[in-house]
Amino acid sequence: MTNTNYIVCIVKILESPIKKSFNKNIFAIQFRAQLPNTRNNRIINLAFWGNLVRDVEEYYKVNDYVIIEGYVSVCSKKVIHSTVQNSKMVKVTVSKIYPFLLSSDRSIN
Repeated sequence: MTNTNYIVCIVKILESPIKKSFNKNIFAIQFRAQLPNTRNNRIINLAFWGNLVRDVEEYYKVNDYVIIEGYVSVCSKKVIHSTVQNSKMVKVTVSKIYPFLLSSDRSIN
């Protein structure tokens, strides 16, 4: 049986992470990222838990490209005072993250 909501993709980090703690020893980070697409720019929310929180804080920053693996979910968000009544957000709970270096990012000695 395959899991249809598992995703592997390259994203660009758009904002600084927001760190939250639960029960004083469980940490989570959330931030927005962009799927690099030539036709449409899609923005998704990324969520990291556990040991990945420390790695994301230490190694990644805004405008970095990363490869992520994780589970996709779609959340409905009701906005009362807006022209858009129901907006849907895509959220990825990341299970693995890898750096992605573009050819212009490498320094050649």
